Amino acid sequence: MASVNADAWIPEEYGSEVINRVLQQSAVEYAGRHYPMGSTLVEVPRIGTATTVVVPKKGAYVDDANTLDTVEMRAVKFTNAMPIAEEDLEDSNADIIQAQQLSVATSYATHFDVACLGTTATANPTGAATVPFTSVYKATGTGQKIGVTAATYSALSDTFAIVEGGQYWNDADAFVIAHPKFKSVFRGILDNSGRPIFVEGLAGTPSTLFGVEVRFSYGAITSATASATPGGAGGAAGAAGNPLLVVGNRQHLVVGDRTPMEWRLTEDIGRRTDEPLLQMRARKGFVVTRPEAFGILEVTKS
Repeated sequence: MASVNADAWIPEEYGSEVINRVLQQSAVEYAGRHYPMGSTLVEVPRIGTATTVVVPKKGAYVDDANTLDTVEMRAVKFTNAMPIAEEDLEDSNADIIQAQQLSVATSYATHFDVACLGTTATANPTGAATVPFTSVYKATGTGQKIGVTAATYSALSDTFAIVEGGQYWNDADAFVIAHPKFKSVFRGILDNSGRPIFVEGLAGTPSTLFGVEVRFSYGAITSATASATPGGAGGAAGAAGNPLLVVGNRQHLVVGDRTPMEWRLTEDIGRRTDEPLLQMRARKGFVVTRPEAFGILEVTKS
């Protein structure tokens, strides 16, 4: 493959393999409400709950005390840079650039999801930005979380009940994001006859839970900081964090789009080696507009 040198950043268009990989892997990118960002810092409008009143014939309208306010959302930059030997670009039969792009896209998806869902510390979007956003876990109060050592049918139902009885539930906008460890939980919940209650989907793993689509993400786990490997490699078995199942209204799970995933291959970096540098970046924001719109099931260690 011939060497490529890009003078400018090349945006990934929707429909590309890289963007498709992000959308397939990132549950938050898939489920969230996307909001365009014209600058690093934007204010997302948030309206309260309106009410109605009954008035008699010819009666005067009654003013509603409902107010419109905003929540602040800041874009941060997710990046990656990797030297690639020119020999690999020239000699390999594989598309080295695309292979690296897809690898970065997969890592970004987990990194973004844990930043939005499971980080437990206060956001520090400037500087090192180890906690770029206030996550759903951090934003929600204790009354919206259920902690168990073993997830059961009742625990799943009770998690739904947290938000179903509230004013921000909407069947059409409902979503479920769960850590992959919940797959075995779903398969293991049996009825009184010992038969699985949830049997649809691949290998008996449900694609829906109580009628709501389920997306699985390694980022649905508690973590002190955001990274592509929260609590361990990919959030795998033995990870330090607690697996999460998040139920909510996607209208209040806001993903800020400042710039899409983009890349460039540059040789103008002052190196003495034949190693052009592949750089990738995406500028994204995230904010929870109504913490009351979410319920969380957390599987804690016994």
